[in-house]
Amino acid sequence: MITRRVFKYGPDIDTDAIIPAKYANLSDPQALGRHCLENLDPEFARRVRPGDILMASTNFGCGSSREIAAWSIKGTGAACVIAVSFARIFFRNAINIALPVLESLPAVTGTESGDMLRIDPSTGSIENLTRNQVFAATRYPSFIRNIIDAGGLVAHVRSRLNRTPSGNIAGPSA
Repeated sequence: MITRRVFKYGPDIDTDAIIPAKYANLSDPQALGRHCLENLDPEFARRVRPGDILMASTNFGCGSSREIAAWSIKGTGAACVIAVSFARIFFRNAINIALPVLESLPAVTGTESGDMLRIDPSTGSIENLTRNQVFAATRYPSFIRNIIDAGGLVAHVRSRLNRTPSGNIAGPSA
């Protein structure tokens, strides 16, 4: 469960707005996090606290396929991102690093910056504690939930490799 405040933004937040290209040489998530959204909201990285929730309208993470965009959000300590829709490559990059990304039009339209939410990423339940409303996000298929629960794609693959006697990755039913 995640219970924290929301930072809400509009549509079409591209990867360059999430983390400007001039920081593409950084690899440390916390260093990236210090510059997250700086061109859109110069105070975001200073105001966000571990566990806070980033929210946006449609097409969040559009633009390039830079994985550092998702890493910069994770580097701020934000617990998840909720949007109406995500650019597919950003969505997958976030899942790969175990950054929960939830799609929910009702939650986005029924929430404002500063609201407190309680989220259960495993069920897709989003409760706006400020407005006393409950919303649903699109639920993850089990394979995505497994990746997030493992701590990301690399950790998920390592755990599967460790479970098979031959070291080969077992098929989808394993």
